[in-house]
Amino acid sequence: MDGKSPGPGPRNLITDVPGLRVGQAQDVGVRTGVTVILPDARAVCAADVRGGAPGTRETDALAPENLVDAVDAVVLSGGSVYGLAAADGVVAWLGARGRGFGLVEGIPKSPVVPGAILFDMANGGDKGWGEEPPYRELGRRAVAAAGLDVELGTAGCGYGAMAGGLKGGVGSASAVMADGYTVGAIVGVNSWGSVIAPGGRTFWAAPFELEDEFGGLGSAGLRAGPDEWGSAKRPAEQRNTTIACVATDAVLTPAQAKRVAVMAQDGFARAIRPVHAPFDGDVVFAISTGVRPLAEPAPYALARLGALAADCLARAVARGVFEAKPWPGAYVPCWRDLAD
Repeated sequence: MDGKSPGPGPRNLITDVPGLRVGQAQDVGVRTGVTVILPDARAVCAADVRGGAPGTRETDALAPENLVDAVDAVVLSGGSVYGLAAADGVVAWLGARGRGFGLVEGIPKSPVVPGAILFDMANGGDKGWGEEPPYRELGRRAVAAAGLDVELGTAGCGYGAMAGGLKGGVGSASAVMADGYTVGAIVGVNSWGSVIAPGGRTFWAAPFELEDEFGGLGSAGLRAGPDEWGSAKRPAEQRNTTIACVATDAVLTPAQAKRVAVMAQDGFARAIRPVHAPFDGDVVFAISTGVRPLAEPAPYALARLGALAADCLARAVARGVFEAKPWPGAYVPCWRDLAD
């Protein structure tokens, strides 16, 4: 796409980033699921945590001053603390295939699989799993299913999610810059805040929409009074969290990936109101598949990548809610049910 106007990639999914696949699995009865972002080779990764109630795995290992300089996968899961076990299934699957971090010949490699979870425990699904939560198996199924196609809406880690008062879900979006870099985002939208403006159904992310990807309503319906949040959850519903991963094919160091993750968090602020509350656990991972060298001057190129990652993430949030459908046999308010 060199020399052309920037726009979405051919799939408008995070898998437009070369060297990246995504797998998903869900349990219909439990109303939960898992999403795995799987690079073809070990990839630089960073994480930025903004919510006040996060649930994460191995994010400390990603700090640029630490030993680990790449990951083998990233896991986004429902299930609250139980969902952290989804990464165990991914680790086992990767390790069996000889993938991971290793220093000594003849000793099994250690797959590096950071992850984050959202709270979908109060959605009416059957959570009576005793000592056998489904998440390890869901993680294994998700990574085994990794490919270029990604189901949006009621799927993967967003299967059991709610976005304010509406059904949440998995969203994804991509953009290809005029000089050829690709940026993508995938998100599980389970926000406490609202994704639409009060009094209508206009997405907060409307100014960033490309090619009518979430309804094409435009931004004329946007308005926000002080302390007016529209379809946010009620104060007592303090069980939420929106989790995401952004990615680029640009070659980044761990510190540069961290900056992209920090900048990408603004995508949440553009698409959800309010966000990063004390009872949200909002987390953004940033992955570099390292296909294209970072242009000079590097700080300017990095700023462009971070800004575009935030735009893609805002669009992905809206797409996740736009594509969401009710659970089988259940009623749950969806964006498509709202009156024009």
